[in-house]
Amino acid sequence: RGVQGTVRFRTTFRNTIYDVFRARGWRETESDTDWDVAWVDVGWIRDNMDAMHFDEHQRINHFRNHYELTRKDAMNRNLRRMQRQLMREERHDEAARKYDFFPTTYVLPVDYGPFVEEFKQQARATLPPCCAQANAIWIMKPIGKAQGKGIFLFNKLSQINEWRKDHRWKPDEAQTETYVVQRYIENPLLVGGKKFDLRIYALVTSFNPLVCYLYCSGFARFTGFRYSSSAKKLGESYMHLTNVAIQKTAPGYDADAGCKWPLRQLKLYLIGKLFAEMQEMIIASLLAVQKVMIQDKHAFEMYGYDIMVDDQLKPWLIEVNSSPSLSADTPTDYELKF
Repeated sequence: RGVQGTVRFRTTFRNTIYDVFRARGWRETESDTDWDVAWVDVGWIRDNMDAMHFDEHQRINHFRNHYELTRKDAMNRNLRRMQRQLMREERHDEAARKYDFFPTTYVLPVDYGPFVEEFKQQARATLPPCCAQANAIWIMKPIGKAQGKGIFLFNKLSQINEWRKDHRWKPDEAQTETYVVQRYIENPLLVGGKKFDLRIYALVTSFNPLVCYLYCSGFARFTGFRYSSSAKKLGESYMHLTNVAIQKTAPGYDADAGCKWPLRQLKLYLIGKLFAEMQEMIIASLLAVQKVMIQDKHAFEMYGYDIMVDDQLKPWLIEVNSSPSLSADTPTDYELKF
């Protein structure tokens, strides 16, 4: 601690986390090593953490291998590994019941062959009336990008062939950019005809033993247009992607109203059982990476869970963010995050 017990903080951000630290009377320092609490981006962790020796009292906002849960391909790998482990232990019911919350996922280009087989099986399967069309819809996401960048939907392999031409192996590159491809949730729960997802905050202070705190609030992110699963609408990102960075660019976007609801408002719309299932989902996902995480008493992590709810009130884990945005775009958003 600094003079007269004042907490010294180091941060690479100028958003609500900075305002919270200052409001608590903490003192900012520019030092890379002489601080009590550091709230930094994952790039800083990658460049500096392995070379640092922490004093007993110091705390930093990322675990060394945070990406085991927050990188899209790693999350899928660890969740599937947990499923297989439970199956080997003949805990089949637990594997089916506790780890059925993430969509069918493949990593491209590595899993391109198995993905094509699955795609063809899904195309032959009989889809429910609410989702009926020529083929099932899939969504492609680059593993190393955020804010909706590089995401697109498709329902024909020919659309993937076009993508493969644009991302083909080249002599001067180690490999093409890695993507995950997931079965798209075609029957989302709608509010006012619009699709939404949930952002839930989970603070982990230890993985061994697992200690996790869920923020009692959070928000729902809405699209700006009424939802349709029609194949003709797959390219309309304003309808399908709830990322705020995408919605802000939509025609007619209301910057004053924004596109979020406080979680309390959504809770009034839904039922308690759903939120209990989401809590179980978060714990199950943390247990899936517990054994591979590098435990460090100096580290903590605030995860941003993105969860979709279908029209049967079943929650689906879409992704987990290691640096969920703490910037606010409306006064209500600022109050929620402060």
